[in-house]
Amino acid sequence: MKCPFCGSADTQVVDTRLSEEGDSIRRRRKCAGCDKRFTTFETAEVRPPQVVKANGSRADYDSDKVRVSFHRALHKRPVPTQLVDEAIARIDQKVLSLGEREVESRRIGEMVMAELAKLDKVAYIRFASVYRSFQDVDDFRDLIREVSKK
Repeated sequence: MKCPFCGSADTQVVDTRLSEEGDSIRRRRKCAGCDKRFTTFETAEVRPPQVVKANGSRADYDSDKVRVSFHRALHKRPVPTQLVDEAIARIDQKVLSLGEREVESRRIGEMVMAELAKLDKVAYIRFASVYRSFQDVDDFRDLIREVSKK
């Protein structure tokens, strides 16, 4: 690490501490050239994957888009916000833990459906009807039978 005062590359770590949140490391350093001290922070760089859409286009993974999907499906349903936030956090974690540079939008949609199925069956059916592009009443009937068996 270069000294911000004199530019010397000869610095040493004097003290290392974990931040209160536990998501970064604070290091106190001392420059061997000018004898001044400075602080650096080390954090993990987590880059969200690209989402590959059905038409082949790509976009950065956006948790807000997942949130919008949940809100649309859960509109006027009695599901606490905390449970929704926890479900979205689980999806975010799954997407990041895949460790892949690209994730198909279909895979994320399946994750959303799985979480909605746990939260509210009506919201699950709402989402599935749009996600799977239902064409007629038979599609709804089949899904309702599937949900009723669970």
